[in-house]
Amino acid sequence: MLTSVCGINWGDEGKGKMVDLLSRDYDIVCRYQGGNNAGHTVINERGKFILNLLPSGILRENVVNVLGLGMVVDIKHLFEEMQRLRAAGISITPENLKISDRAEITMPYHVLLDCLEEDRLAGKKFGSTRRGIAPVYADRYMKKGFRMGELFDLAKLRARAEEIVEWKNLTVAGGYKHAPVTVEEVMEYFERYGAPLKDYICDVGLYLNNAHKAGKRILFEAQLGALRDVDYGIIPYTSSSLTIAAYAPIGAGVPNLKLDRSIGVMKAYSTCVGEGPFTAEYFGEQAEKLRAAGGEYGAATGRPRRVGPFDAVASSYGIRCQGADEVVLTKLDILSIYDEIEICTAYELNGKLITDFPSPVFLEACKPHFEKVKGWRSDISKCRKREELPREALDYIAFIEERCSCNITYAAVGPERDAVVKLK
Repeated sequence: MLTSVCGINWGDEGKGKMVDLLSRDYDIVCRYQGGNNAGHTVINERGKFILNLLPSGILRENVVNVLGLGMVVDIKHLFEEMQRLRAAGISITPENLKISDRAEITMPYHVLLDCLEEDRLAGKKFGSTRRGIAPVYADRYMKKGFRMGELFDLAKLRARAEEIVEWKNLTVAGGYKHAPVTVEEVMEYFERYGAPLKDYICDVGLYLNNAHKAGKRILFEAQLGALRDVDYGIIPYTSSSLTIAAYAPIGAGVPNLKLDRSIGVMKAYSTCVGEGPFTAEYFGEQAEKLRAAGGEYGAATGRPRRVGPFDAVASSYGIRCQGADEVVLTKLDILSIYDEIEICTAYELNGKLITDFPSPVFLEACKPHFEKVKGWRSDISKCRKREELPREALDYIAFIEERCSCNITYAAVGPERDAVVKLK
């Protein structure tokens, strides 16, 4: 069984919680794209954890966790994240963590370039997390990056570093007029943070293929959501990787395998971190009420999230992009503060109502069209069965299913691992 858990919207939908929950039924959890710009928050009986690079399955014993070749790995961040989890009592060994030898290494100069470019753009910035993601993916496709497997031969790595640093300084020093990068600092980075990771690096494609042949169940964990996908998202306000479920086997290292199941995750309302069009956005007191109720601040960045009501137009598109066989609706309990709940059911574009998500070039001109449904105004955080939910909450879920042509199988009603209602 190969299953993907992916985001339907702009990211921050609650994928980490669902991977943590579902991983009880899987042998392997694999991240297949992105880097430490992800921020998956998981709360369980062992505490609260914010995971940036490690898969959410790391919190379960007997689950093997994989960083796939489609990822970009900040080895300093990974080393420190592993240390934090170990200090919290989480076991991390080469038996339960495997890192692809083909995954790209995020370098300190990638982070530097990310920050320099965002500062240069000023009011026209893309809203980067400033973690170096776009620069490292750019270098990957220019074939001027470093792969995790190269850490096994530092002498050869140094020779490559001398060539790449000379090239990189054409931009760092020549373009941005910043102090140049040195080969020594690059090698010190590899030696200090790369050496402790060597026991975890392997051919994960071979490992995953063998596991699949042996009948192991594999869960693929995405970061961000469909609207942040570099191809299908709201360009240029996206990440630099493929966040869609169809990429999961490729980014994991097993392009020969096919998904059996795609589970999409979306919030009961809309949130967005960063810049770009966000049609159903709330502002002022209306926004602050929802943001405060949901604790909407980025797990990776701490930035206040932009918020708004559920957007059926954007969500329908995300469900289609992710090929979601079923959908999980998270943070349903947050909407208990409303007597009436707004839902964005259409966009107004050039005087006409549209229900199909438009090309990104038209999004700035779109205005939200809202409909209202009755709220339930009661605490649902202790509900664990469908019949315990208020009729109005079930009607809200059914309304979304109808407008988005989707099958909602779970509703999360709190941050805890067990705060989930199985609907079907």
